[in-house]
Amino acid sequence: MKYSPWKFEETFVMDFLVEAKYGFRRHLLFLIFFFFLIYSARFWHWYAGIYQYYVLFFVYTVLIAMVYINIYVLVPRFFFKTKYVTYLALLVLMGIMGLNFIGYSFRHLFEDFRTQYIPKDNERGGIYEGVLMCIPIILTTTTIKLLQKWISDNKRINELSNLTMSMELNELRNQINPHFLFNMLNNVKALIRTDPAKASVVIVKLSEFLRYQLYENSEEKTLLTSEIDFLSNFLNLEKIRRDNFSFDIHTEVDKRIVNSTFIPPNLFTTFVENAVKHSVDLSGKESYVKIEINIENKQLYFVCVNSRSVDYSVSDKKSSGLGLANITRRLELLYSDTFDLKIESDDKEYSVNLKIPV
Repeated sequence: MKYSPWKFEETFVMDFLVEAKYGFRRHLLFLIFFFFLIYSARFWHWYAGIYQYYVLFFVYTVLIAMVYINIYVLVPRFFFKTKYVTYLALLVLMGIMGLNFIGYSFRHLFEDFRTQYIPKDNERGGIYEGVLMCIPIILTTTTIKLLQKWISDNKRINELSNLTMSMELNELRNQINPHFLFNMLNNVKALIRTDPAKASVVIVKLSEFLRYQLYENSEEKTLLTSEIDFLSNFLNLEKIRRDNFSFDIHTEVDKRIVNSTFIPPNLFTTFVENAVKHSVDLSGKESYVKIEINIENKQLYFVCVNSRSVDYSVSDKKSSGLGLANITRRLELLYSDTFDLKIESDDKEYSVNLKIPV
């Protein structure tokens, strides 16, 4: 695919404005440009000898500080959080304070080094000239920060969409494991002869399991109670397949909160699937999976602990590792740095501790 020179230049300019790898050169170019802008003003010519440059660099430093306070404090903390009135008030306040600080320094620090008497009107005009040069600079830097955030957010959205699509394709390929269904149907067949009532319960749970996978899994958000029911059905089916297996799902949350809290679907499934795999004990000893879910201060805490057998190793380690890598990356895209995931393992237990905002 060929690009025209104009298209290439446009892409390079956009990348130069927003890409982190150009950060140092971008700031250096801005500082040089800003220096020459201040250099073209009149105020520093009022002073003698070397003090001209002292005044020039003093004003340059103060105005640069104002610009960077706007970029890294006011814009992220107020403008990006839609506190526009607060942002504008603080920006004006910073401008007034900076202007008065410069004027105070001219009168008390550099007054003795003037070469000639400057009328107050001309003095104020020179100062205002330098400060007014900062207004378009500050507005431009604010616009660039907005552009950087917009492009960054779009990249995250696209990456999340691509990852979600990839995970959905893999799940469609693997979520209905034919071997799993084959074993379940054999169990149901045996139960129909020995315990028809139990077989009926198994069929209902299996249908609920499949219904969740087919319908709710396609939504962006699902109710926490639906996710808990799905995990319960999944573990119940596993309990029927395996002897000496037990599980417990414990929630210390008010039912109204559980029924009104939404989370991304299948957020815990990978952890529970891994717990089931790691809990297998070929010697026939008791194995278990314990899940705790709690919500405090708008934070959801998910804990999954399973027993381990030192003699058992998961056959499909590559697939298991890929699943954890995918869910970790999905958490990063969904919650940025507001989630916390800790996975610990020893000879007897394997535990997952996850905290996410809700």
